[in-house]
Amino acid sequence: MTGGSKKSGADPENAGWHGILDRLCPMHVLLDKSGHITHAGPTMQKLRPDAPLGGERFFERFELRRPHAVNSMDDLIASSGLKLHLRFRDVPTTAFKGVLMPLPREDGAIMNLSFGISVLDAVRDYRLTSADFAATDLAIEMLYLVEAKSAAMEASRRLNQRLQGAKIAAEEQAFTDTLTGLKNRRALDHVLGRVIETDAPFAVMHVDLDFFKAVNDRLGHAAGDHVLQEVARIMIDATRRGKDTVARTGGDEFVILFEGLIDRAALDRVALRIIGELEKPIRFEGHVCRVSASCGTALSSDYASPGVERIMADADAALYASKRQGRACHTFFSPDLLSLPAMPPTDLSGPPPRN
Repeated sequence: MTGGSKKSGADPENAGWHGILDRLCPMHVLLDKSGHITHAGPTMQKLRPDAPLGGERFFERFELRRPHAVNSMDDLIASSGLKLHLRFRDVPTTAFKGVLMPLPREDGAIMNLSFGISVLDAVRDYRLTSADFAATDLAIEMLYLVEAKSAAMEASRRLNQRLQGAKIAAEEQAFTDTLTGLKNRRALDHVLGRVIETDAPFAVMHVDLDFFKAVNDRLGHAAGDHVLQEVARIMIDATRRGKDTVARTGGDEFVILFEGLIDRAALDRVALRIIGELEKPIRFEGHVCRVSASCGTALSSDYASPGVERIMADADAALYASKRQGRACHTFFSPDLLSLPAMPPTDLSGPPPRN
């Protein structure tokens, strides 16, 4: 018999009833007329594996929360047939629903218990399985449904994670220049538009490589690709990670968006650092590639309401002013640059630097 017994007066006439009750009502307790627990069903006892319920006083192990003012065995018998709300007094204070019925000949009572809506918490806390419930208990069906729902939700979560990962990868690819790993023009327009909406100060620097065509013509596109990758690395190293956006907007054209920076001296130092680094020889398969760069910058503070196309065009005008000055220099945009004649394409080529 599960649990032990200090009093036997409440035992059924046939001890075999215990086995029947344990199968049909695995969460029952038998009480004698003095209010002691004489037998606990296997699931009930499983909730307190280190503290046998048999022989304990019912009111010392359970707190009856409703009906109120039920404090004795006589009060319990008087509440027979009513739905009882009770819980363990010790931790964990698992809650139960119960119904009590008196045994024949005033020989005690039997109380059948269930977890009610707290069944999921109980299954988790006590690691219960379907074997711990009566075969006809609707909790079994509920557990199957919960398990099926949990499995479906987990499958859905994993699918959503994969879809979200694929979406992020696709978006990243759509905004990334595959050769250099920099942002592309689409990404730049998106970031620049967002910065303009915040009314935060910013600067746009247009950087165009000088003598890059000579590298492609002399050593081939593989050498040109290598040079572009080195240019990307140099620009990343020269700018502020997490604040500035470096984008490749054309074959050998780059744009740097400086968020929160409009100091001319600081921007000029960045441009001259990039130019100086780019004029260092770049080696490729035993050959030396030589390029330089021209830079032009437009400041948001020069506009009442800067727009993406307008400020990009003005940075481009400043860039070509640098090329007119002999390349390898940096120019800030000013309105008078717009009155200068267009620069013939033939003037954009020339011998590479020999430093």
